[in-house]
Amino acid sequence: MRAISLFSGGLDSMIAVKLIKDQGIDVTAVHIKTGFAGTKDISAILEERAKMAGADFEIIDVREEYIQKVLFSPQYGYGKNFNPCIDCHGYMFRVGKAVMEKLGASFIFSGEVIGQRPMSQRHEALKQVSAIAQDKEEKLILRPLSAKLMEPTTPELEGWVDREKLLDISGRSRERQLALAASYGWEDYESPGGGCLLTEAHYSERLREFIAYDALAVEDIEILKFGRQFRLPQGAKLAVGRDQEDNAGLERIQSGKYIAVKLPIPGPFSLLSADAAKEEKVLAARLAITYARSNPQQHYLVKVGEETIEVSPFATKEEAQQYFFDAKKP
Repeated sequence: MRAISLFSGGLDSMIAVKLIKDQGIDVTAVHIKTGFAGTKDISAILEERAKMAGADFEIIDVREEYIQKVLFSPQYGYGKNFNPCIDCHGYMFRVGKAVMEKLGASFIFSGEVIGQRPMSQRHEALKQVSAIAQDKEEKLILRPLSAKLMEPTTPELEGWVDREKLLDISGRSRERQLALAASYGWEDYESPGGGCLLTEAHYSERLREFIAYDALAVEDIEILKFGRQFRLPQGAKLAVGRDQEDNAGLERIQSGKYIAVKLPIPGPFSLLSADAAKEEKVLAARLAITYARSNPQQHYLVKVGEETIEVSPFATKEEAQQYFFDAKKP
């Protein structure tokens, strides 16, 4: 028998895999890629952690559909920031259930723990998640870490899984999970993704500002993760790298929606809306060169897309910041 695990790469999801695998059930750990998991590509680390827990590993990329169907119209609303957690979890289970037949799986499970998160992991919220996933009748969703505190599911009732070997963890304490990790000999198990960006005020503010000007696309998810964010006078978006990680992140974005701003001296890599007006391209060049090791008394040839524009930096960064949008000032 095989089961699907919704897999974040965190300790709870690893323990859930281990509990099911130890009952002789093959597990495919499925990571649902919404685009909001973090700033780094952690695919290799996720696969390593899935294998450590005993599972095969797959990624399902749902970024486009997630924007269209979940992000802006959540049935159960948002948390503190831009996080539609209940709808998000329900959607992920629905995606997982849709590939059960393809993967030969009989049920699906996750590492959710009752009471661990105030919005999405209350007992009532878990029922709402199951309803969104259209699992009220089938009852194929199992939560091994809190199973003994919940009504038995089909895998338990049918004897596919021994309920007595599942757990009754609740609340935010991690003591039992840490003890289990030690008993398994796991040392490197913390989630490498750092959680969902939609739960962070900083990213949520960037997202709210962006959608006031433009429709969100997959490439926009990425550009909002990196660098200083500017909104130019006619509405163009400019992102200017702060450091090597930002520069690398912006350089990875391949989209006709943005053009590169490249400097003739060491400094940030930047992306600008491709439909920026001529004056905005000049301004973008000035802003980018201002954050380089430049001299306000000199002129520089900055490449903006296919154009080369001669500009001098602003005299001070304070002047540049009149165009700055960011929840976190530099």
